[in-house]
Amino acid sequence: MAALKKGRNASATSKPWRSLALILIAIVALTGGMFVSGHTTPRLGIDLAGGTSITLAAVPEAGQESAINKTNMDTAVSIMERRVNGLGVSEAEVQTQGTRNIIVNIPKGTNSRQAREQVGTTAKLYFRPVIATELAGGGAAPSPSATGNGSEQDSGKDKATDKATEKATDGASPSASGSPSASATTQGRAVTGALTADETPSGSPSAKTDDQAAPSPSATGGTSGDDDSKLQAQYAALDCTKESVRAKAGDGSKSSDSTVACGQNSQGQWQKYILGPAAVDGTDVDEAKAVLNTQTGAGWTVTMDFTDKGAKKFADITGQLAQKQSPQNQFAIVLDNEVVSDPYVSQALTGGNAEISGNFTQQSAQELANMLSYGALPLTFREDSVTTVTAALGGEQLKAGLIAGAIGLALVVLYLLFYYRGLSFIAILSLLVSAALTYVIMSLLGPAIGFALNLPAVCGAIVAIGITADSFIVFFERVRDEIREGRSLRPSVERAWPRARRTILVSDFVSFLAAAVLFVVTVGKVQGFAFTLGLTTVLDVVVVFLFTKPLLTLMARRKFFASGHKWSGLDPKALGAKPPLRRTRRPSAPAHPKEA
Repeated sequence: MAALKKGRNASATSKPWRSLALILIAIVALTGGMFVSGHTTPRLGIDLAGGTSITLAAVPEAGQESAINKTNMDTAVSIMERRVNGLGVSEAEVQTQGTRNIIVNIPKGTNSRQAREQVGTTAKLYFRPVIATELAGGGAAPSPSATGNGSEQDSGKDKATDKATEKATDGASPSASGSPSASATTQGRAVTGALTADETPSGSPSAKTDDQAAPSPSATGGTSGDDDSKLQAQYAALDCTKESVRAKAGDGSKSSDSTVACGQNSQGQWQKYILGPAAVDGTDVDEAKAVLNTQTGAGWTVTMDFTDKGAKKFADITGQLAQKQSPQNQFAIVLDNEVVSDPYVSQALTGGNAEISGNFTQQSAQELANMLSYGALPLTFREDSVTTVTAALGGEQLKAGLIAGAIGLALVVLYLLFYYRGLSFIAILSLLVSAALTYVIMSLLGPAIGFALNLPAVCGAIVAIGITADSFIVFFERVRDEIREGRSLRPSVERAWPRARRTILVSDFVSFLAAAVLFVVTVGKVQGFAFTLGLTTVLDVVVVFLFTKPLLTLMARRKFFASGHKWSGLDPKALGAKPPLRRTRRPSAPAHPKEA
C-alpha cells in the first residue's frame, strides 16, 4: 500500500512540464488572437483617452413611476446609441447603470455641446406621408406597384404585407367591426428582402429619378411659395451618404412643416425623402410588439396598437395615401429626423391597429418595435453630471498610473531579491507571465465586451501586484518551513504545496469575492477597479498552479537549489534547520510478559 501511494506521488510530481506547456500554449494562442484581431493595446476609457462622460437620470411622468423598467431603459439606450452614431462618433459607449441611470461616454474629437443636446432630449417619433424619395446616389428608389402589389422575384425575395389586425382576447375571434387589410411593402432599414431599384415592377410608377422633377410639397398639402422652393433646394442638396449631413437633415423643422430626411433601405442603401407634415405622433402609439406570426406564415412581424385619438389620425392618413400613386401612397416612420421604415398602403386602416410584415428577423422586428414604442414612453432624462477630460490630462493620468505601477513592481522585485535570492528568479518569471496574460486578455476584452481601461482599473492592476507576490511568499515560506524541519528540498516542495495551496485559494477567494461584490453594488468607474481586481485574482490562481509550482518542482532537481546553496534562498544553515530527520528503530517487544 505504501509503495502504491509513493508511486502515485512520484507520477504526479514527475511531469511538471505538462502544466508549463499548457500555460505557454495559452499565452501563445491569446497573443496570436490579439495580433490577428488587430487590437494590440487595451482600449482606454474616457478618463485616460480624453472625451466627455454624460450621466442621465430617468424621470417618469406623474403617476407613471413604473415606466422606469429594464425594457424601457434598454430602448432608451438603443435610441441614444443611434443619436451618437449620427454624430459620426466611433467607439462611443451608452449603457445603463443601476435601474434609472444611463451613462454616455463619448471619446475625444466630438463636439461635447452637440452631443449633450443629442442624448439629453426625448426622442421624437412621427408618421409622415412620403412626397418624394430617391436613392441618395441618384436613381430610382425601391418602389411598389401602383396597386400596392409588388412582384415577387425569382431570387426568393418576398414582398411584404402591411395589414390592419383586429385585437383578440382570450382566443376570441375578431370583433364585427373587422379591420380592413392592405397590401404593403417596407423599404425601411429594419426590413430585409424589399425590392431593389432594378426590381421595380414593370409598368408601375417608380420614385423620382434625376430626370424627373420631385412633386411639389404644396401639391400634396405640404408647403407653399418660398417655403416650397426652399424645401426643393434642401432636397436637391441633401447627400444622405455623409454622416454629418444625415445628422442635420430636417433640423429646425416643426411637426406641422414638410421636411427632408434620410433613411436606409433593406439593401443598406441610403435614400433621401421629402416628407409632409406629421400625421400621427409617436405618443399616439399605445403599444408596439415584435410578434412571430405562425398562422399566416408571415414570420416575424411588428404590430401597432393606437390610442383612440391616434386610431382616428391613422385611419385618416392611410385613407388619403391609399388613393395616391407610388411613392405618395407610403408613410414614413421617422425617429429623430431619420426614416426607420416606409411601408405603403392600398386602403384605409380603420381598426386602430396594424401589422407591418416583411422578411423580418427576430432582432430587426424587435428593433423596429422598440423604436415605435419609444415615442410613447412616459420618460424624460435629466442631466445629472457631465465630465470632460482632455487628452492631455488623460495622458498625464495614465503616465502617473504607469509610474506608480513601475515603482510598486520595482519595490516588490527588490524585496524578493534581498529576501529570497535564487527563489526570486521563479517569482519574477511568474510575475512576468501574470503581466503578459493580463495585458493580452485586457486587449482582447476591449472589442469583445467593450472593456475600457480607466484609471481605477489601472489602480486595480497595481494592487494585483501585491496579491500575486503574496501567493509566492506563502508558497516559498511553506517550503522553507519544511527545510527548517530537516527535510531536503524535493520532499519539502511536495509537502509544502498542499498547505500553501489551501491558503492561496482562501486568500484569493476572499479577494475575488470582494471584487465581485464591489462590481455588483457600485456604478461608474469603480466597476473598472473591481473588474480588474477580479480578473487579476483569477489569473493569480492560474499562474501559481500552472507555472510557479511546476517551475519550482523543476528547479528543486537542480543542484544549485537542491544542495541549499547560500544564494539559493534555501540554505539550511541560514534558515536554522534542524539536523536531518532519521528513522530510529524501536526495541522489539518481549516474547512473553515474564521476560520483561
